[in-house]
Amino acid sequence: MNRRALRELRDDALFMGPGFAVFSVIVLASFVMGIYYSFTRWNGVNKEAVWIGLQNYAAIFKGDEQAGVAAIFTLKFTVVSLILSNALAFALALVLTMKLRLVSILRTVFFLPNVIGGIILGFVWRFIFITGFGALGETTGWSLFQLPWLGTPETGFWASVIVFVWQRTGYLMVIYIAAIVNINTDLLEAARIDGASSMQTLVKIIVPLVMPAFTVCLFLVLSWTTKMFDVIFSLTAGGPFGSTETFAINIYYEAFSYNNYGMGSAKAVLFFLVVGVISTLQVLITKRWEVES
Repeated sequence: MNRRALRELRDDALFMGPGFAVFSVIVLASFVMGIYYSFTRWNGVNKEAVWIGLQNYAAIFKGDEQAGVAAIFTLKFTVVSLILSNALAFALALVLTMKLRLVSILRTVFFLPNVIGGIILGFVWRFIFITGFGALGETTGWSLFQLPWLGTPETGFWASVIVFVWQRTGYLMVIYIAAIVNINTDLLEAARIDGASSMQTLVKIIVPLVMPAFTVCLFLVLSWTTKMFDVIFSLTAGGPFGSTETFAINIYYEAFSYNNYGMGSAKAVLFFLVVGVISTLQVLITKRWEVES
């Protein structure tokens, strides 16, 4: 190895070494320890964890009813939020790429909810659902505002979806706007000259060319919704009666409320595998639908 190669290797090590070291200690080491503890019985207090093999994994599939409820809620929440947030974001992107007044201001307004932290956002919307909607219901008499938004499993589910869509749509909108703006205007002009309607232009030209943005946005929403913790925890804490408990919240309760770190680690490992497989399949499928401009 010559001096130039050694110098480049040294520079790479100096540039990436500290970050990789921190990442290894915080993420990789924790991940490996989590896999180990998933095969043990440990309450987080005893010095030694008891090795029990696959018993934690077997218990999850055999008798953990609340884990099943949390998994179903997470799946429903992911599917509904995925569709609504992307549909609304794409619609807003189409409107805000037109030559309208105050476009920049509107883009900023729609993006701002994404800046608010999850815990704060959950408490703000908790106040809105309980106090704000209650006051509006008494004033207007509208049944929509008089619903127990955080008091039943059905309304709690839709309250969680509303908060997520309200927060994340603006971020997705920016990605779609960037993709739409980068479409070759000659293609759109040629379609207009050939007599294509607005709907035909949207379906045949815009959507296929924006498909890479759909791949990114679908991946982001899958990642956000499956790992959703802070917003729902501060909004409903998984209630009422565990009906809005995501799988991430279920893992938190298992490890830190019930002091069953082994079982919590086993759930986390399974959760990681399932989310990884789903996300990979989504990217592979949507990649096939992409076209080159």
